[in-house]
Amino acid sequence: MSEQDKQQQNEQQAEARDEQVAREEHQDAPEAEPVAGDVESAAEQASEPEQPSVEEELVQTQERLAKVEKALAEADIRAQAEMQNVRRRAERDVESAHKFALEKFAGDILTVADSLERGLATLDPQDEALKPAREGLELTLKVLLDVFAKYNLEQIDPQGEPFNPEHHEAMTMIPAPDVEPNSVVEVLEKGYQLNGRLIRPARVVVSKA
Repeated sequence: MSEQDKQQQNEQQAEARDEQVAREEHQDAPEAEPVAGDVESAAEQASEPEQPSVEEELVQTQERLAKVEKALAEADIRAQAEMQNVRRRAERDVESAHKFALEKFAGDILTVADSLERGLATLDPQDEALKPAREGLELTLKVLLDVFAKYNLEQIDPQGEPFNPEHHEAMTMIPAPDVEPNSVVEVLEKGYQLNGRLIRPARVVVSKA
């Protein structure tokens, strides 16, 4: 064998040994986990929300319960206030019904008092022959007015008073130099009010300047 052949053979053997060592090192080295898999796993763990603990859930439940209790308490207060308002309105309606139940009847019976007063106005107080009739009418009128007062039916007789458009109805105006302007100089028909509510205004004659 020539010197050149020996050199080639030595080189081939050296390369073979180097390859054998490389294979052995590769087999002994631990396999590395894929980096991409680690990144994906970490991303999934980061995206998952952290579950609350039992204590946190208990606190949240207690807060929700407190809000519900507050809402129920407010609703109960509103319901009680509404019930009180309804009760007050009902009481006022009943009271008003009691006060003014006689309003229509009172309005109708006023004509009786008007007739008695007109009858008295036609009787001459100086005529002795008419005295018994006059006294009878006066007594009847007094009894009727007492009944009116018993049921808070009050007569409005504004003779000589200033004209009040809330209680008086001016039928006409006349010059009256002896009295203040806008005063009642004559009552043609007396007015009436029931428990402070006007049933009929007094019909009057009013002075003018």
